[in-house]
Amino acid sequence: MEFLQNNLIYMIPVFGLVGILVMAIQSAWVSKQDAGDATMTELAGHIADGAMAFLKAEWKVLTYFVIIAGALLAWSGTMTGSLEAPIHSSPVIAVAFLIGAVFSAFAGYLGMRIATKANVRTTQAARTSLAKALKVSFTGGTVMGFGVAGLAIFGLGGLFIVLYTSFVPAGSLASGVDMKKTIEVLAGFSLGAESIALFARVGGGIYTKAADVGADLVGKVEAGIPEDDVRNPATIADNVGDNVGDVAGMGADLFGSYVATILATMVLGQEIKSEDQFGGMAPILLPMLIAGLGLIFSIVSSWFVKISKETDSVQNALNIGNWLSILLTAVAAYFAVHWMLPEHMSIRGFEFTSAAVYYSILVGLVVGTLMSLITEYYTAMGKRPVQSIINQSSTGHATNIIGGLSVGMESTVLPILVLAAGIYGSYYFAGFYGVAIAAAGMMATTAMQLAIDAFGPIADNAGGIAEMSGLPKEVRERTDNLDAVGNTTAATGKGFAIASAALTSLALFAAFAGISGITSIDIYKANVLAGLFVGGMIPFIFSSLCISAVGRAAMAMVQEVRRQFKEIPGIMEYKAKPEYEKCVAISTNASIREMMLPGAIAIVVPLIVGFIFGPEVLGGLLAGVTVSGVLMGIFQSNAGGAWDNAKKSFEKGAMINGTMQYKGSDAHKASVTGDTVGDPFKDTSGPSMNILIKLMSIVSLIIAPHIAVGTASNAQAKLIKKTEAAKTIHIKP
Repeated sequence: MEFLQNNLIYMIPVFGLVGILVMAIQSAWVSKQDAGDATMTELAGHIADGAMAFLKAEWKVLTYFVIIAGALLAWSGTMTGSLEAPIHSSPVIAVAFLIGAVFSAFAGYLGMRIATKANVRTTQAARTSLAKALKVSFTGGTVMGFGVAGLAIFGLGGLFIVLYTSFVPAGSLASGVDMKKTIEVLAGFSLGAESIALFARVGGGIYTKAADVGADLVGKVEAGIPEDDVRNPATIADNVGDNVGDVAGMGADLFGSYVATILATMVLGQEIKSEDQFGGMAPILLPMLIAGLGLIFSIVSSWFVKISKETDSVQNALNIGNWLSILLTAVAAYFAVHWMLPEHMSIRGFEFTSAAVYYSILVGLVVGTLMSLITEYYTAMGKRPVQSIINQSSTGHATNIIGGLSVGMESTVLPILVLAAGIYGSYYFAGFYGVAIAAAGMMATTAMQLAIDAFGPIADNAGGIAEMSGLPKEVRERTDNLDAVGNTTAATGKGFAIASAALTSLALFAAFAGISGITSIDIYKANVLAGLFVGGMIPFIFSSLCISAVGRAAMAMVQEVRRQFKEIPGIMEYKAKPEYEKCVAISTNASIREMMLPGAIAIVVPLIVGFIFGPEVLGGLLAGVTVSGVLMGIFQSNAGGAWDNAKKSFEKGAMINGTMQYKGSDAHKASVTGDTVGDPFKDTSGPSMNILIKLMSIVSLIIAPHIAVGTASNAQAKLIKKTEAAKTIHIKP
């Protein structure tokens, strides 16, 4: 026990290394599986090549961004502030930013690389049994889950050790300025991770939905061929999109969430004066330890995700792994909290106990679980919301759209009530540290959540390869079984991500307030209220840019697919091969071009507002964007997920007013329209909301020392003088 006390800080990166090692073993196992016949491997090769082409193009653009942003951060790190308001930073923040960006990009690459191997191997396994297909696809998902969590813990824990040993002299207080400097520089790691995540998510989302919408509108609606028919020129781009959007994009997304959550808790933990056995560092180290334990228990729980018969429920198998990881983490957190923390602590005058911290962690685990269950209810086949959309499809395209919008709006009620209760409960127990540690508890099982999430696009690709290869009907039925479950797990993963973003953003907001020196956000002030309204508007313009980008790219895709059907004779008779690479190029170029403006909004707006109007107005902006962004994220993700599964319900037959309706019916055609509208909702703008609100919070946290009360810029000072002068003017009647 004494060894652990003295070396806990060095043990944390070891948890990350364990995750990376298990990821390597799982990756090697997937690679050894049978990849099928020559046709299957050729199709899988096209998908893998297209995915890598996108990543290379994206990385080329992001390299310029990382260099410019890193240079600006290094310059800002040279500033020392004034005696009244010192700035605790260092040019090393640019190095932390660079490492975070590289790790985030690498996490997405790892998942995408194995997903493009696991897809065809899942198809081949489905020729044997559903159990084997689940094993291959889920193992491919665990590579993403364990890789992301392992890299995050290893990167954050290892960098913290380097910064701690560099900046904090022996015997210095954990609540002192040296530790504050360490953690503020560490925030650069989170900024790098979230920046890459935003571009990866937006770019990947535009890519996948441009291809999907184009393939659906011309292939299914106009030509009347199946979704993944080899004759459709856009089908390869569509399958590539599943990997760059739902695998690489989601991997970078949750990597950023994971890091931001831990960082926010560390920032607030640094404010606590803790008399513990770790030199006062227990509140800082606790979130990293819980994350490490969550990774280990996710690995253990993954062993229990399996089925034995064709009739076994794939969803139940995944649920067993998920529930077990949550339960084991909850038990381990109890012992970790009571071992590390002293009995009594306080933060900003709020007194709390170690038991209260554990209760906050439980609140986070419960909130994450409830958010997943609620999202599953609103998006899963056979449930009332999806069935209501199916029923409204019988009267046409317009009523299908109305039904999907209604379900999406209704689906915000329960999640917001759960989030509100979680925020209130965790704050009640341990103040703002409780809110942050609740988010850390929720994110502790990220490895399992992401494994389940990444399983979905692998299964989707496997079905596409089965269709394009002309494999027997029973193979496609098995892959469709996995794909239907994958649609639900993808939706629940997005619900989990937006819930974590809400709690994390609140914790980052509290950290920002502490560093910037503001004690409250007074919306009675006109400038703060204006900031609140502007913040509430940003998710709408951000969504508009993302959705319109998908629309423009999809139009180009539709025109290209129509051209090929018209100008290449023999495609429909299987006598000629479509020019897949031209559709891949359209999606790649469009996504790289269109991702820049939405990404710039998230980074530039906090800088402009913070440096011109000051920290309190920036606080109003963050409050507006957080509330609006969470609502928009839930609404769009759930509406899109419900539309998607309403469409898929017709593939096995959907009951409408006592009559079974199948693919090709008028109701099915209406559901295809709804799914097409929902595609950019659920895979582009919706899931980008959580990165938007976190990235804006992290940018604000980074600049907080530079705009803190007492370090106002000339523009801020003039604005303050004008405001004060206005208060002294009295107009007499």
